[in-house]
This record gives sequence, structure tokens and C-alpha cells, in this order.
Amino acid sequence: MKKILIADDHDLVRETLADYIRNAGEFSVDQASSLDECLDQIHQNGAYDLVLLDFTMPGMTLPDGLLHTLEANSNHPVAIISGTASPETARRALASGAAGFLPKTIAPETLISAVRHLLSGGIYTPQQFLESEKGGDHAPHLTPRELDVLRGICEGKANKEIARDLEVQEVTIKLHVKTLSRKLQARNRTHAAMIARDMNLIWP
Repeated sequence: MKKILIADDHDLVRETLADYIRNAGEFSVDQASSLDECLDQIHQNGAYDLVLLDFTMPGMTLPDGLLHTLEANSNHPVAIISGTASPETARRALASGAAGFLPKTIAPETLISAVRHLLSGGIYTPQQFLESEKGGDHAPHLTPRELDVLRGICEGKANKEIARDLEVQEVTIKLHVKTLSRKLQARNRTHAAMIARDMNLIWP
């Protein structure tokens, strides 16, 4: 069974990605929440068959964070994952030695295909994204109430709980979630939380 390490400082994002990969039934997945923790796990457990590094987590920089991880991982493949990096950043990561660049908007089945491709020695390059110059740096305009709802989603709360916290009807929250998904171009609640975190829309 191939060993994979996912390093991302956002619990929901990391665990969702880990679940996607584990559910394929052919990989074991470990997790880390910072670059230091990622390097510690490699030193303790030996080289992983594949490491997925979040571009924006604590301690992570290009090219240094990537190069340190490649060295620690005995030059086994290390790929970058990100929800908001620009195509130029993705190209820079690949030029610095990353085995691939995986946008967090990637569909679960595409993620598994990308992981298999990386493990077979291939380079994963989402061509449509790399050729796009439309970066993800421009935050959508969200109302204060939409931000309240988004914060609840990021905390893993159900619509009912968010409605109770904000003292509104649950149907109102459902409408806000629908609007948020449209504004963030998110497929679902988990995806919305990933995007919100990467765009720094929600603060602790």
C-alpha cells in the first residue's frame, strides 16, 4: 500500500482530501498541519511515496519549503495543493521541482487520478489552469450576514445550528448557503469552507 502524507493547516480541508484518497482503498494517508510537522513525520516514518504540500500553510515558502521537503523525502514526489495560487505561482512551483500542482477545486475522481499519475512517476499539470491568467486573488463581495453564515460553515456547523446562533429561520440560512456557493463558485459546503480559508475570508 502506497504511503501518502498530506500537509495542510486547515483541518476540514486536510481531512476531506485524506478521506477522498483513503476511500480509493489503495493508499495509507498521514496528515500534518505545518511544514515543520510534515518534515518531522518524514524523519520519523521514513520517505513517503507522495507528499502533498499546501501552498499557504505555516512555514511553507517557494522554493525553500518545497526543496526542504524533497530533500527530507529522499526526492520522492512532492506536489503542491492550493485553492488560490495564481497560474504563475503554479508554474514556479513546477519549475522548482514540484511533481505536480493540484488546485483544491479538483473533483474527487480527478484527485485520485492525479495521485495515481504522480505515484507512477508522472508530472501532474492542470493545463487549463496553467494557461489561465485569471488568478484567484480577488475576493467576492460578501455581506456581513453571509460572512456570519460562512464562519458557521467553516466551524462545521449544520444549517440548523447556524440558524439558532444567528436567531433566524433555517430556510434563511439555506438561501445564504446557496448564495455563498454561487459567489465563491463552490460545489458544496466543504468546498466553500476550503475557498474561504484560502482567500482569508474568515478569521478566528
